[in-house]
This record gives sequence, structure tokens and C-alpha cells, in this order.
Amino acid sequence: MTDPWVALEPGADPAERVRVLRRAHETFAVAGTVPQPVRSVVADSWRRSARAGVGPEGTARVELTDGDLGVYRAEHPLARVMPLIRELVGTFAADGAHLLAVCDAQGRLLWVEGDPATRRKAGLMNFVPGARWSESAVGTNAPGTAVAVDRPVQVFAAEHFIRRVQPWTCAAAPVHDPRTGRVLGAVDITGGDGLAHPHSLGFVQAVARAAESQLALLAPEQTSVDGPELMALGRDEAQLCVDGRKVRLSRRHSEILVLLARHPEGLTGDELLCALYEDESVPPVTLRAELARLRRLLGPGLLASRPYRLTLPVESDVAIVERRLEGGAVTGAASAYTGPLLPGSQAPAVVRLRTRLADGLRTALIARRDPDLLADWAHAPWGEDDLDVWRALAAIRPTAPVRSRLDALESELAAPAAWSHRSGR
Repeated sequence: MTDPWVALEPGADPAERVRVLRRAHETFAVAGTVPQPVRSVVADSWRRSARAGVGPEGTARVELTDGDLGVYRAEHPLARVMPLIRELVGTFAADGAHLLAVCDAQGRLLWVEGDPATRRKAGLMNFVPGARWSESAVGTNAPGTAVAVDRPVQVFAAEHFIRRVQPWTCAAAPVHDPRTGRVLGAVDITGGDGLAHPHSLGFVQAVARAAESQLALLAPEQTSVDGPELMALGRDEAQLCVDGRKVRLSRRHSEILVLLARHPEGLTGDELLCALYEDESVPPVTLRAELARLRRLLGPGLLASRPYRLTLPVESDVAIVERRLEGGAVTGAASAYTGPLLPGSQAPAVVRLRTRLADGLRTALIARRDPDLLADWAHAPWGEDDLDVWRALAAIRPTAPVRSRLDALESELAAPAAWSHRSGR
């Protein structure tokens, strides 16, 4: 294959390719090894699917129904560009008896539209609005894999991890927030073997870029209404969106803005010193110099003093997760949590907030007992060594990969204790 992201190049025999892929899929299901003809993007996805405990006979689960689905769709950023997506894809889908699907960043299908007969067939495998099609839920598939790897991708026939999906072919491309660069979801075209062509991959990628361009045109209006936004989860250097600008902050400036956003009433210099520095001998002039540099970076009017405070309300991804947790919206909180707060920060107040936020969310996930949400956390970089979450996942989904990972973690936990006992410590 000259392009590993294209499922079937022009001139290739689809029937022969299907036979090769089916043999490879069976080999992987039995032995756990991926034969050479399988594309690297598919092989990597199969391995992630197996680690997540997905079985070849599995099926998608519908998470959002009726009113919940309607409210979630109406509030989702991609709702604003659905008219454009329908205009671009509608005729293509109708003429080819294909389906247009749009999912969120967690692989949940929000819209599935197109040929009625094709929709009925797809419904038999729960390819319906509200169903979760992430890799951790149903294995390799175009929308779920596109979100997982943040790239446009085709999935052809037996490249799908679940057998009941293997008669289908799909192509999907992620859609990003033009202001923050975060993945909002993916646009997908699903149908028959005819979609296994480079043109379908290029087409769906063009649709995703058009959607991003439309979101960028709408962004100034949204910014003027919502005010400044601070993104600090999963990154050491936060990003502030203000007045149509994206401002990348240093680590210390990130810490300061996170704290000031949480304290709209303001903080004194002494309070900021205690919140930011472990070393009590740091002189106040050091903090004043940082604040002066931050004020120049932000521009006039946003940072006031005596006490230090922000003159406009600043929305943050931290606050979004907290509000959703407080309201019991665990799925929404998990979807907004993109990683630990400023993971490299050692500022005492930031460390406390980072720990409190992560512990609150993981506790809610364990109590919720949703295997897909637990799997998402366990397979994220920040959750791969979370013993409590792996135990909760194993109790609900005791597959061989999950049990194996749990046994390894428990062995690692027991090893230091055994060594200490032997050495007399």
C-alpha cells in the first residue's frame, strides 16, 4: 500500500482483499498476532481494541435516547455546522445508498442519516444515533478510529474488529474546534465496498475541513457572548482564548490564571505566593514581576490588582468538569476531561486542585459502573496504572486483557512490599 490510510487502492481486487483480511482477523482472534498484509493503522487499532476488552462478537450499546439525545445534540458544537455537512454529503449519500454519520469526541453517534434501506440494515448492528462507536466500545471502525488517532481513515470490510460490522466499509475524518484545536467529533460515510477508494477518504476529509472553516466563521460571535476561555487540562502550558486571540501561556502564567479564574473575587499577593510557591522564602517581587509580564501578554484591562483579579469572567475546562460532576452528568464530565490539570505543575494550590478533580471524576466513574467509561479512563495515559479503576473494570468486564493488566498491576504493587519484608524493612 502506498498510502497506509487508504483501505483499497484502485485496481485492487475487493473480493481477494476481503479473503486476506478475514484470514488475518481470525489469526489475530486466535493467536493475537497481526499478519503482514494488514495495514499498520488497522493493526494498531486491533491491538488497542483487544487491550480494551472488545470481543469479535460484541455489539454497540445505545447510551443516549429520546430526550437526552436531543438535548445533547442541540448543545453540541457540531450542531451548528450540521446544515453545511448535510448539504455537502446529502446527495453523495443518497446517490450511493450510503449513510452520513456524525459522532462526538467519545465516539457516540449523534446523527445517522441517509438511504432508508441502508439505515434499517445499519440499525441491526446498532449503528444508530445515541450508540457508542468508540474503539474501546466496539473496536476498529472509521468514526471511532478517526477520533482515536486524530486522522482521516478508511476501514474496509474485515478490517472492522467486530464481525457483524465486517460487511460494511466506512471513511471518517475528525473535526476540530478551530479555536482550541481539540477534537469535537468526526464526520463519517458508511456503506458498501464502493467506499473503499481514495476519493471517499479525500471527500470526507474535505467535508471535515469545511465544517472547521464554518466553525471558525462562527467563533467570533461565540467568543463575544461567552467571554474568555481557559484550557488547562491535559497540558503543561494552558491556552487562553480572548478577543479572538489564542494566547499560549508559560507554566507559571498558566498556574496564575487557573487560580484567578477560580477566585473571581481576587487574591492578595500573599495568598498567591502561598498558592504558587512551595518555598516560603520566595520574595514578593518575584511574583510581581510575573504578574507584570502576564498583564503585558494579556493586553490592557483583563488583569487588575489590589487584589489581583480578572476583570471578566473566564470559563475554563476545569470548571466545566466540576459543574457536570456536581450535576451528576458523569458522561459529560468524562468527555470534557482531557487529562490532569497542568500535570507538570508543582504549585501547591494547583496540585490540590488537580488531585481533587481527578479523584472526584474517577470516584464517580467507579460508582457509575459503566464499562465503556471505565475503559476510556483505564486506557488513557493518566489511568493506565489506576488500580482501583482496573479493578472496577475487571468486575464488570472480566475479559482476558483486562484481567491480565489487573494482575500485572497487583503484582507491581505487591513487589515493593515483598522486597521490604525480605530486607527487614
